[in-house]
Amino acid sequence: MSAGRSPFPSIATALLAAALLSGCAAGVGVSVPILPGVSVGLGVSSGGNVNVGVGTGVGPVGVGLGVNQHGQVSAGAGVGAGVPVGGATVGAGVGVGQVVYDPNRPNAPAPQQQNRGPEPPIYNGG
Repeated sequence: MSAGRSPFPSIATALLAAALLSGCAAGVGVSVPILPGVSVGLGVSSGGNVNVGVGTGVGPVGVGLGVNQHGQVSAGAGVGAGVPVGGATVGAGVGVGQVVYDPNRPNAPAPQQQNRGPEPPIYNGG
């Protein structure tokens, strides 16, 4: 890691990768910066799910998108902190993730919208 570069984007991405692995399961992940503030990560959950994803972070906050070996696409956000250890950064944090696409449920019903009643008439200036 170069001097003056914040460890937080990589840490947030690594934490996000762990959050993406599954709802409340523990996991471990590694992320590699590919551009300033953008990292590619690989993680494995305690349940054995493998997840690869891309994430970004600003300060201690990170967000990202990942896919597991079952084709499920997840999005997540996390917050964490890290410290330099040798040539790497080691950190811990918490995050939340949600499956946004599951190929095993292609015909899942769309979320129900709240019934707001009739729409008001549109004024056309006449």
